[in-house]
Amino acid sequence: MTPPRRGGKSLHYALALVTNQTGASMLCPCFVPPRIADSERNRPPGMRGGAAPTRSQLLGMAIAARAVGSGKVSASVVAQRVLEAVREQHFYVYGHLPALVGLQLRMDDTLQSRNPTDPSAHRPEPGAELRAALREAS
Repeated sequence: MTPPRRGGKSLHYALALVTNQTGASMLCPCFVPPRIADSERNRPPGMRGGAAPTRSQLLGMAIAARAVGSGKVSASVVAQRVLEAVREQHFYVYGHLPALVGLQLRMDDTLQSRNPTDPSAHRPEPGAELRAALREAS
């Protein structure tokens, strides 16, 4: 047996080997306001990115911030889901269940060894907007 690596699933299995009084869960919050997309604020000064972001990186950050800001699930709802999951000993905790559609698509792509499916295929307008903005930024 190999020693457990750091990470949620390994910790889950390692704890299950030694006790039933402690467990581990993995939170997949998706887009939950506030400030989840602004995590750079928590990095120590010596660990922050040195170079200024490119235009396309700035655009990507703005798109992510917009997605997070439009999150339909509040942090308090996610916190409640976490408490319920811990109580019920669930490993995976999802902040926004409709996001599982995208996860399923990625898993299907992987298991079928196909190229990644365009994540905006089901919503063509934002995808077209993103492509146009990225081409402008180049």
